[in-house]
Amino acid sequence: MEEYQQLEQQQPLLYKQLQKSFEHGRVAHAYLFEGDAGTGKRAFASWLTKRIFCLNIIDGNPCNQCVNCTRINENEHPDVLFVRPEGQTIKVDQIRQLKTEYSKSGMETQQKVFIIEQAEKMSIGAANSLLKFLEEPEGKVVAILETASIGKILPTIQSRCQVLHFQPLDREKMVSLLKDEGIGEKTATLLAALTNSLTKAVEISRDEWFNEAREIIKQWFDYLEKDDLQAFIYVQKKMVKVFKEKDQQKLAFDLLLAYYRQLLVQQVSGGRSRTELRRTSERVEVILTAYQKWEANVSWQSVCEQLVIRMIHPKLAIGG
Repeated sequence: MEEYQQLEQQQPLLYKQLQKSFEHGRVAHAYLFEGDAGTGKRAFASWLTKRIFCLNIIDGNPCNQCVNCTRINENEHPDVLFVRPEGQTIKVDQIRQLKTEYSKSGMETQQKVFIIEQAEKMSIGAANSLLKFLEEPEGKVVAILETASIGKILPTIQSRCQVLHFQPLDREKMVSLLKDEGIGEKTATLLAALTNSLTKAVEISRDEWFNEAREIIKQWFDYLEKDDLQAFIYVQKKMVKVFKEKDQQKLAFDLLLAYYRQLLVQQVSGGRSRTELRRTSERVEVILTAYQKWEANVSWQSVCEQLVIRMIHPKLAIGG
């Protein structure tokens, strides 16, 4: 799938809006891309930058082959600069340096583009320094600010930018895009339940550890659904050896929730009995409770073992 096709599917309204901006020569001097992680902000920032610098526009889209497109794709274009947090914040000195670069002519043209990542992490001093520049821009420049927390961006900065709101990806659309990447439908459906980021989903799907983890949790799910106490033994025998780190343990819960939510959807669409639906819904609640206990620093193994007992023999569960 071509880059522009993917962008058009991810955020059709924004894609159309930006295309019209170029058609009518109304490209803003500053944009604020606002939306959750994985909704396409970075991809659109790259497309917009290439659209500005591309030497061979094809049907309103950058060619992705000219020297400018190639260097932008490789983060090597001299007139495209990035500002990223240093530690926990973007510091005032970084914005001052940015303003110095703004005042210079481009290395190859008069045009410059600056991309500020995680713009909500600007310190008060940095934000105020950027605001002064946005009020009185110098030269032929375009600034792109990316944020997942628009409420942390100064209203005065927001007012100086064209704000573009990135909507969460529709799950069916996400599955379709993943299938276009060569991922099977079952795996694509599972990935769409785990993350809203197409890039991250594709990356996860190619990770050997994830594919092993997915199979392990699927086996655990099967034991639980059969009320097989092998599910209890399986925690110690297999799972604790694979899910060692915090993020891995979190993924285990996310995977189990995804399998149960898929089951619930199947039961609803299949017209299953209220008893079956209630049983599955109660098991989702058990998983969420287990997750909360684990977040409160209860041993992951203990939490998983208690989860098994609460599902298969709830009367034996200690502490409800």
